[in-house]
Amino acid sequence: MRSLSRRKFIASGAIAGFGTTACLSSCIINKSEASEGKTRNHPLDGVEREKIIITDVKVTLLSCEIPPDEQWYLDWIPERYKAWKTDSILVEVFTDKGIKGIGGATQYGGPDVVKQYIESIIKPAITGKNPFDIEYLTCGVKRRGPMAGWAGVDAALWDIIGKAKGKPVYEFLATDHPPVRKIPVYASAGEMYDGDIWPDNLIEEALKLRERGFRAYKFRPGTHWSVSGMTMTKYIDGVWKIREATGQEFGLIQECNAQWNMEQTMQFIPEAEKMKLIWIEDPVERLGPEAKENYRRIKDALKNVKLSYGGDVMDNRFDYKEWIDRNAMDIVQPDAGVMGLTEAWYVSRMAHLQNQLCAPHNWHGALLTVANATLAAGIPNLMMLESNQTYNPLRTDLFKEPLVPVDGFISLPDSPGFGVEVIDDAEKRFPFIPGRYDKPRQ
Repeated sequence: MRSLSRRKFIASGAIAGFGTTACLSSCIINKSEASEGKTRNHPLDGVEREKIIITDVKVTLLSCEIPPDEQWYLDWIPERYKAWKTDSILVEVFTDKGIKGIGGATQYGGPDVVKQYIESIIKPAITGKNPFDIEYLTCGVKRRGPMAGWAGVDAALWDIIGKAKGKPVYEFLATDHPPVRKIPVYASAGEMYDGDIWPDNLIEEALKLRERGFRAYKFRPGTHWSVSGMTMTKYIDGVWKIREATGQEFGLIQECNAQWNMEQTMQFIPEAEKMKLIWIEDPVERLGPEAKENYRRIKDALKNVKLSYGGDVMDNRFDYKEWIDRNAMDIVQPDAGVMGLTEAWYVSRMAHLQNQLCAPHNWHGALLTVANATLAAGIPNLMMLESNQTYNPLRTDLFKEPLVPVDGFISLPDSPGFGVEVIDDAEKRFPFIPGRYDKPRQ
């Protein structure tokens, strides 16, 4: 079994966890709080525009190679590609008032491709425009890929707006409730590494993360079942071992990566209820004509465990619209690094109108974390924010003041804009490494 003590991301410190029920109740904004104060219809509703013009856009690609013993397998595909590096796309937008905004975009579109799209399409389109026209300027993500560059620009424009008005961005987003600066997060991990023995590796990892103060842990199904020969009966036995080792007072979340079929999912549900999991994520195929109905059936079969969907495939509010209206899940998972902070805010508000929760997808580095944490602070239906716990210095070391979880929470600054600064030598410390982040097994 792989020793977790070697992992650089695990720090010392201990705090007792708390139960699933407490986890749920502590993360959701009280509806009475949401009704206090004056309600605005949009984050910029009633906000006086400033006379400010965009003059330039700069894109910097950053990379960090993952040490061999920290490289993890992409087990949602049978070929089991291995992640060997991590990337970030830093977007900086400059103005005639000397105010600079920063943002990040998901690298899954291909960092160099996203950079080229920003420089050739987005930069000419927004240069000379006012950042306060953000909604008209940045609503360009039809599908992730090159268009994800709009997400980085959207974040940077919000940073400019906040700095221009002297307010944190989350104060604009919280249109009908007090913003929450202390964001509950869960540890997102459970990947497979060389030498791992499932579920022993997950038990060891979960206990380490609990010692660091995390209240909840999301794990994956292990090596792709077509390779490992896993069955649902064996899998349930393994998850029970994780539950017994961590105790009922520690929250567990099952990420499925859409690997299961309906029969397997229905077999898992009664045991998930007994184990008091917080939610099940993406259990079955998410595309195709039967997807919405299948998810609705799964949701109806669940009693206390919740169902989430969308973080890896939904790219705008229109992708989400029918799923939300059909009540096909309990939790939406927009990612500000994919669709943009503005669009993610709309998704969360649409879900809130239908009494659904929001747990923003947040798998990458610091630039996406600050945007998604800001989203979390400014919505009334927050459940928890994801915090990737695989090796990634671009998550922990990119900002002058790191934005990392402490005792299961991320605390946002109260400074204007996002309130964070990128380290001065970022490009030197994290020079870009061309190529995909994953590679075939050797």
